[in-house]
Amino acid sequence: MPRFLADEGFRRSIVRGLSYRNPAINIVRVQDVGLSGASDPAILEWAAREGRVVLTHDKRTMTRDANARVIDGLPMTGVVVVHWSTPPGRAIEGLLEMIGASLEGEWENRIRFVERR
Repeated sequence: MPRFLADEGFRRSIVRGLSYRNPAINIVRVQDVGLSGASDPAILEWAAREGRVVLTHDKRTMTRDANARVIDGLPMTGVVVVHWSTPPGRAIEGLLEMIGASLEGEWENRIRFVERR
């Protein structure tokens, strides 16, 4: 199962809901690891070192910086973008579906999106 890093602006209700629905999910927040205010490249670097997939609502800059890491041949453990208007329950369900259907290493160098529905 992948381990996760929630971006600074990622909705806390989604983090709590994921942990409640599946306590085996290992998720930390940027604020918990001393990265408050850090740039997207710094967050992606830390996530790659720690083997964590980044959860974010930031489609514009986080995806740009994640793609740049891949192009530059740097490790990128994955990014999941949840549109900010996605209801928390839908976001949690979408993330749990992704986690349940994934294989080891499948998240590397990939950007995934949770549908808004």
